[in-house]
Amino acid sequence: MHYALLGDIHSSKEDLEKVLADILEKCPEAVRVGTGDLFECIISKRDITNQKFTKLEEVMIIPDGFNELLTFISVSGNQEDRILMITETDDPLRGKLGTMPETLDISTAKIIHGHQWIWGGEPWALIHAEVNESLVFYGHSHTSKLSRNSVIEEIEFGIPYDVSGDKVLVNVGAVVIDREWVLYDLQANTVTFMKV
Repeated sequence: MHYALLGDIHSSKEDLEKVLADILEKCPEAVRVGTGDLFECIISKRDITNQKFTKLEEVMIIPDGFNELLTFISVSGNQEDRILMITETDDPLRGKLGTMPETLDISTAKIIHGHQWIWGGEPWALIHAEVNESLVFYGHSHTSKLSRNSVIEEIEFGIPYDVSGDKVLVNVGAVVIDREWVLYDLQANTVTFMKV
């Protein structure tokens, strides 16, 4: 069984179309799973007040036909969390955002967006991830990355990497701009970083 993990789309319809086509070409049977930040919230964290918006179009980018491309399950990201925090509406899309889980399990792996962890420093990077599973897929930083027990490994696109062992973290990269995703081969226990 194969999984195609993709995230940090940030409402970029063109980039998402390219990535979905790449997944279809390279592994059409792969189950697609999102790592969050499917949408782009146009209200920044520092501009949040007590005001609640009643129209989603006032707080997020929703390109025509974009929602129809989101046929896969996804965890929620910080963008979705912010959209929910600042809106009050019975719009079905808001309802859909509200049902997105914080984490998902696929086989023995966990999927999380990653904004729940501790980030910082110069350059900005992951400082600490609270992880109990041996394999975790995440996003948030828009940087394709593989680490084992907090040690970052060099990666190349198109090369399968064994993900056996403890505390293996796989950042699937970003669909927006970079057009990156990860193919997880459950039987071989490998991940392959992909770029359109």
